Amino acid sequence: MHLDVQDLRNFYYRSTLGRAAQKAVRDQLLALWPEAHGQTVVGFGFAVPLLRPYIDQARRVTALMPGPQGVMPWPAGLPNLSVLCEETMWPIETGHVDRLIVLHGLETSEQPTALLEECFRVLGPGGKVMFIVPNRAGLWSRSDRTPFGFGRPYTFGQLETQLKRHHFMPERTATTLYQPPSHRRFWRKTGDLWEKLGANLSVVVAGGVIMVEASKRVHAPSGPGLKEAVRKPLSVLAPSPAQKPKPA
Repeated sequence: MHLDVQDLRNFYYRSTLGRAAQKAVRDQLLALWPEAHGQTVVGFGFAVPLLRPYIDQARRVTALMPGPQGVMPWPAGLPNLSVLCEETMWPIETGHVDRLIVLHGLETSEQPTALLEECFRVLGPGGKVMFIVPNRAGLWSRSDRTPFGFGRPYTFGQLETQLKRHHFMPERTATTLYQPPSHRRFWRKTGDLWEKLGANLSVVVAGGVIMVEASKRVHAPSGPGLKEAVRKPLSVLAPSPAQKPKPA
């Protein structure tokens, strides 16, 4: 089930641990998607902590928040860009999204199949979607002090298999949140150091979050071609007998 929007807001904007998590995940996202000039960027779930850098450059930014979660006005101090929607019926035209970010959406959904179908529907040609979910092997999925401790955590293999079943093609992967999910002052002051060390020791240390970038997998038409040979092909372009050159 989805978390309450008030709890998500309090974690990301009113706690030091939440602000550290926001920075780590957003920095990794910007490393993969540094810009979105002239593009339509949409976030689903509670993706607003990651959408802010794209507001000034994207053609349009929209934050979709599912009904069971609730909605809050966002961004602060600017015209509202957040919309309350049905989890599997988004108010977006088919094929109009260039960049889609799903955070706290897939792992908490009670209808993951229908949700992935909706993600596929709105994504346009050449569009990309970034799924951000708790890592089953990480510390963050084992603690209910953070939003990453709720819902179904994934491994890379589990998430990629699920995406392929719904006609997505995984392209790039990343991990982040190597710092422990603790409010203790020592961990908060050394959070950036743990993120740098974790990125270099990812084989040994599991990050709390996995990120998978995917695109639509559109199959080309397949078949044997014409099933019947043309018995009497048109000869409109063939020269008439009167036009044929005479033998020398």
